[in-house]
Amino acid sequence: MDLLLTILRDDILPIFVVASVGFLLARRLHVDVKSLSRITFNALAPCLVFTLLVTSQVSSGEFGRIVAFTVLLVAAIGLVARVAAIPFHLTRPQLAAFLIVVMFSNAGNYGLSVVLFAFGRDVLARAAVYFVTSALLMYTVGTFLASSGHHGGRAALRGLVRVPAVWGLVAAALVIWTGAELPKAVSRPAELLGAAAIPSMLLVLGMQFEKGVWPERPGLVALAALLALVGSPLIGFLLAPALGLTGHARQAVLVESAMPSAVITTILALEFDVAPRFVTSVVVVTTLASPLTVSILIALLQSGF
Repeated sequence: MDLLLTILRDDILPIFVVASVGFLLARRLHVDVKSLSRITFNALAPCLVFTLLVTSQVSSGEFGRIVAFTVLLVAAIGLVARVAAIPFHLTRPQLAAFLIVVMFSNAGNYGLSVVLFAFGRDVLARAAVYFVTSALLMYTVGTFLASSGHHGGRAALRGLVRVPAVWGLVAAALVIWTGAELPKAVSRPAELLGAAAIPSMLLVLGMQFEKGVWPERPGLVALAALLALVGSPLIGFLLAPALGLTGHARQAVLVESAMPSAVITTILALEFDVAPRFVTSVVVVTTLASPLTVSILIALLQSGF
């Protein structure tokens, strides 16, 4: 019970405090959510990805296995979600929305803080590798899926190269590959803009909440939440030993695999107009339900399971 209350106080409550500011901005001042969403998508998020990659500390062996785990987990839960969605006869935009909320979790502002609290800095270092990899997948595969909600595959690919976050990934890769040292005039603005990304995402979440999040298809929301919070870590338990992940690395990837749906999916849903009300509903439901599921998982891991 103490663990549950601590997670609620330290990780869930701050998210909803910031989101409530967005709610009030939309309710009282009628702030336009689309404008803030576009600022976040086109300016803040690419800087966040760039700075995370450039400043991350990597160690080859474990790094490769964690990257492989993340990629395989996202692919596996995506396949399960695609099959599970068949009976619902979803339209292309609805299917795109369903896939992104199941496949991509809040591994950053929520996941990293939970890992630090439960297991300490050694595990946090491994969780950061998971987060960076999931961010890469989010801004490539996630963007492609969201874009394909209204367009064919070729059009979605053309849209992908126009997404600033993708070029943030490219720029970071060039810096890492060349070993270039960025001047302060470049690194500091990027860090400042990147630091504003997560609060902005939470504001967008709250502003979307103000528009009403009760979906027309609550059963579909429940299915998405079940897959994200239970299905994903179950797959993780199978993948970790197969990839030789033990100790700190295993703890990190399993906790991260159990995180609620990523707040950034609301940005993607708004940007590409793929069922944003549904996406926001899943983000809120999974975030509200996650203290229970995550606490159970942490207790299992701490007991040596």
